[in-house]
Amino acid sequence: MVRWFGSDRNRYSKSFKTRKEAERFTEIKQAEVREGRGDPPEEITLTDFVNEHEQVMKGQVASETLQDQMRALKMFKAHVGDGMSLSEIRPRQAESFVAMRLSSGAKVATVNKDIRTLKRVFNLAINPRGYLPPGEDPFGGIKQRKQSVKSIRYVTSEDYRKLQSTASTTWWKALFTAAYTTGARLNEILNLTWSDADFAQNRIRIASKEAGDTLAGWEPKDHEGRILPVPVEVMQLLADLQTEAPEGCPYVFVPDWRWDYIQKSRKAGTWQDEQRLVNNLNRHLETLRKRAGVGKLTYHDLRRSCLTNWARHLPIHAIQKLAGHSDIKTTQVYSLSVQHDDLEKARRVQSRILRGGSTDPKLTHSGRKGGSLRREADGPST
Repeated sequence: MVRWFGSDRNRYSKSFKTRKEAERFTEIKQAEVREGRGDPPEEITLTDFVNEHEQVMKGQVASETLQDQMRALKMFKAHVGDGMSLSEIRPRQAESFVAMRLSSGAKVATVNKDIRTLKRVFNLAINPRGYLPPGEDPFGGIKQRKQSVKSIRYVTSEDYRKLQSTASTTWWKALFTAAYTTGARLNEILNLTWSDADFAQNRIRIASKEAGDTLAGWEPKDHEGRILPVPVEVMQLLADLQTEAPEGCPYVFVPDWRWDYIQKSRKAGTWQDEQRLVNNLNRHLETLRKRAGVGKLTYHDLRRSCLTNWARHLPIHAIQKLAGHSDIKTTQVYSLSVQHDDLEKARRVQSRILRGGSTDPKLTHSGRKGGSLRREADGPST
């Protein structure tokens, strides 16, 4: 049993199954008492906590992050019930929620994302909000479910050119090329403004936007801005696109009809900054890729393909910075991915072994179709 006095001079207590648990709790509680935080956590219902979270987190995290958090919180609230107190939630409710999500047909990757999201949110209920004591995060001990590692869907240069040839407007050509060569996320591309484009240095800037008369407030993921190198061909497409841009529109990829709608909505007070600047892109991409005879892909696959191409030539820390990854483990996926060329090299090595050839790593292919393998230092064979 651990006993302590709160700031109101009332005595409080908590019991534990083992002395070790009690001693660990005592260390934490002693620090809290010294800092004037020895009182029991304030009671709040899960419903009030969800509503409060939506209000206090606006502006603190990217709008897409907050949307993910609210989606997961509302699903969890629907699962356990509206009237439950936050302090009454136990790990068994968290386990039950995970089981429900899996049985509903949700993908393992999606359920794992829910676990990470709710773990983060309930940690905020502990610190800084003080609704739960330390160590009482109901998702704290919930492990992510194992899933098979999927190969990265890679868009070859041939498929990219097919998409380009199918795109009938400068707008679509510029969008495809920007996504395939800069590695920027779709939302980052859509929020590009003309002031972000440096035509002299062939660069674009990914940066936050403050809400104003013509701009919607926006933050890049993890609030990290960065500068991206852009091929000359892409900058030329952007220059061509600028001649078609609607007057007064600061955005690179917002067409005139959409810009008119946004302006009318802002004047009417119905526009929300978290709305996507351009809608229905996935539907249009599906139509274009079928017309081009290209396999299934998404805009994010264009970004992934750019990072994979970089991984063949750049050090991993440079790719991490260019990609805007906060965790280098995410970048390693692209550095360690196996592509078609790698498979062909592996096949040639094994074929050489089966024919009784050497496995000396100094052996290289001549580069000619049907050419021979030789030592680089040996010179031509006789």
